[in-house]
Amino acid sequence: MAARPIEIGQDDIGESLFAVPGIHCAGCISKIENGLANSPGILSARVNMAAKRVAIRHDPTMTPPDLKARIVALGFEAEPLADPGVDLSAAENRTLVRALAVAGFSSMNIMLLSVSVWSGADGATREMFHWLSALIALPTVAYSGQPFFRSAWAALRHGRTNMDVPISIGILLTTIMSLYETATNGPHAWFDGAVMLMFFLLAGRCLDSMMRGRARAGVAALLKQTAPGALVLEADGQSRWTASTALRPGMKMLAAAGERLAADGRVVEGESGLDIAFLTGESAPVRVRRGDMVQAGALNVEAPLTIEVTAAGPDTIIADIARLMEEASQGKSRYVRLADRAARYYAPAVHSLAALSFAGWMIAGAGVHHSLLIAVAVLLITCPCALGLAVPAAQIVACGALMRRGVLVKDGSALERLAEVSEAVFDKTGTLTLGRPIPTNLSSLAAEDRAIILGLARASRHPLSIALRMALEAEGVAPVPLGQLREVAGEGMSGDLDGETVSLGRPRSLINLFGLATEYRRDGHSLLLHFTDELRPDASETLQSLRDMGLKTLIASGDRPEALEDIARQTGTTAIGALRPADKLALIERLKDQGERVLMVGDGLNDGPALAAGHASMAPASASDASQLTADAVFLGDRLAPVAVAVRAARRTVRVVKQNFTIAICYNVLAVPLAIAGKVTPLVAAVAMSLSSLVVITNALRLRRAAK
Repeated sequence: MAARPIEIGQDDIGESLFAVPGIHCAGCISKIENGLANSPGILSARVNMAAKRVAIRHDPTMTPPDLKARIVALGFEAEPLADPGVDLSAAENRTLVRALAVAGFSSMNIMLLSVSVWSGADGATREMFHWLSALIALPTVAYSGQPFFRSAWAALRHGRTNMDVPISIGILLTTIMSLYETATNGPHAWFDGAVMLMFFLLAGRCLDSMMRGRARAGVAALLKQTAPGALVLEADGQSRWTASTALRPGMKMLAAAGERLAADGRVVEGESGLDIAFLTGESAPVRVRRGDMVQAGALNVEAPLTIEVTAAGPDTIIADIARLMEEASQGKSRYVRLADRAARYYAPAVHSLAALSFAGWMIAGAGVHHSLLIAVAVLLITCPCALGLAVPAAQIVACGALMRRGVLVKDGSALERLAEVSEAVFDKTGTLTLGRPIPTNLSSLAAEDRAIILGLARASRHPLSIALRMALEAEGVAPVPLGQLREVAGEGMSGDLDGETVSLGRPRSLINLFGLATEYRRDGHSLLLHFTDELRPDASETLQSLRDMGLKTLIASGDRPEALEDIARQTGTTAIGALRPADKLALIERLKDQGERVLMVGDGLNDGPALAAGHASMAPASASDASQLTADAVFLGDRLAPVAVAVRAARRTVRVVKQNFTIAICYNVLAVPLAIAGKVTPLVAAVAMSLSSLVVITNALRLRRAAK
């Protein structure tokens, strides 16, 4: 993003937000950002292609109409946007899907009619089929072609061009010539080619739109972690419910057990356990007491707390993470797929070639009609259907193969990025490990003690109690009936056994300094029950497999460095600990600056910014909703092997894509000269175009075994 310094103080900079629905590609981003940044009075411009917004930092004396005029001068319609949460892309998505459905339905029906003509239908029969095709094609082109026609007209009206200009010319010229041939009882019509071309182009645009939608959904899911409001304690001792948007620093909010916090703050009264897995990835609740800082989105799992608000709304840590995710995802949203890069030069060249063919035959004295027929034949035979299928056909087959192996790839273009990665960065808790506490020393207990522990654990919903219950029940242990069961917040569960008090709760010492533990107490004696968060069964093998493929591996976790030592030793991988969300993002950016293409694998909301910033990203099915939505792929089950499987399949997919491009290019190298020479009729051109597409699809089907 370019930026031009302006002579104003940083405190006097104005910021404005505009909705720009005409943003479609990386070219649009570059034109807007560079054009505005080089405009007098504007410091910088930042395009969010996912939300179709432009954020402008400018001289405060500039008004919204002034800024709107600058954007319009660049060829884009714009409107001031007061609410950053407004999503302008939903309507565009619906429009694209409807246009795609209409084009697909019409294409199939026109092709059925064309088969009869290709089979030798003549005279009145052929004329009837041509008119039927026209009745289907004309309203289809008028409706489904609008996304291309509107974009092309907007560009031409402001004296610029884009990819939609040659696309629109090709569709309209083919349709007009087909209508002319039909009206004059000509032997050929090419409505099928025009509608089919439109269908494939719309399919690609829909895929792009869905990819951008996932970036928005990831941020929305993150922000939903915060509570909509809280009970605020007034000076007179009364409490009233206050929306999170109205919370201010200094207010005292009450958080009952089971509630999420609506703002960041400091505990002023009470002691409890908070589930902050969204921030740290740790599976066990964190103890907080008077004076401790807490974050919006944390779940209070044990006892009531009184909290003094220190930050609310956009100033909270969770809001900062959301902003990091949105900003980091901008680099990914600009990613131009291989097919787009090729089509950027391919389509204008094809249309120029058709125009030159028409001009050449006109100069040779062939006449307008014959010259146009040759130009149309050139357009049809060079129709980028095979080129358009080269990427999506391979991606669809590969994604299907990966799905059968438990890897859900959410966007086909992610396979291209996965194939390019050079370093894999893994979170620990819930990613390399299963994220489920497992007791390790139950076997040393007497049968009676195991039964008592199960009786206590079944009455509690604490994560460690749940882990004890699951382990003991799996062994077939029967619980001992206990009387007067009671749970004290922050202390644990206790009960009576024949007049004797037994309990299960927080350790009274720091014996287990670097691990999870609970203390079992009976008859004046106590025993510390240890827990571990086990590695996924094949974690070491998977990391070694990635290294065998030439990837570097690294563990980046919010856990204490001491807690990572054993994991690092078992996996043979360097580990970095005590990383906050911003630290993980900075680590990814630093690796990128060193030339690495990073595959980020994580599960917690604290991994969200890093997942968005990575060249490619994956998350386990047990990950938070926001992480799953942000990641390019989600893998199922307890095994880590799908990560290596996905990288291997992605590399095979890219090889097939390149083969498909070679097939498409070779086809055009052979066919185009024949069409220009007038040796190919439009009918033969349409058949050749279809055959080239069939060859590309057949080659892509070899990827059905890509995930082996």
